[in-house]
Amino acid sequence: MKYWLMKSEPDVFSIDQLQKDKTTWWEGVRNYQARNFMMKDMQVGDEVLFYHSNAEPPGVAGLARVSKVAAPDKTQFDKKSEYYDEKATKEKPIWFCVEVEFVKKFKNLVSLADLRGNDKLADMVVLQKGSRLSVQPVDKKHFDIVKKMGG
Repeated sequence: MKYWLMKSEPDVFSIDQLQKDKTTWWEGVRNYQARNFMMKDMQVGDEVLFYHSNAEPPGVAGLARVSKVAAPDKTQFDKKSEYYDEKATKEKPIWFCVEVEFVKKFKNLVSLADLRGNDKLADMVVLQKGSRLSVQPVDKKHFDIVKKMGG
């Protein structure tokens, strides 16, 4: 099993929305490295830290789990979508996404400041200077610490 951190802006899609919907396809990722993580590395059962980005404060809001392996992201074919990609075809899709399912909303948001304040998380990818990936790997030891911090 692998562990991940996936970012979403809460005004676009929040942990509360995932709880309500139960599952969602993680659409709209337009970074090749993040896409490759979903396409090549993520497996059903992998655990996810659900991170609210562009929020006040930003932080880990809860847990999700990969429920389906990567499939072509439908938004790349939709001309009305902000994620439309004219180079993508159904025969040769460019963008892929996994489905995630709701696991738990944390009692306490684990803010970015909380993450930075824990010396044991210093080498976590999300805390590295210039780290902006919306899908990123997380070491099990870091995952367990953040999960405990969330209550």
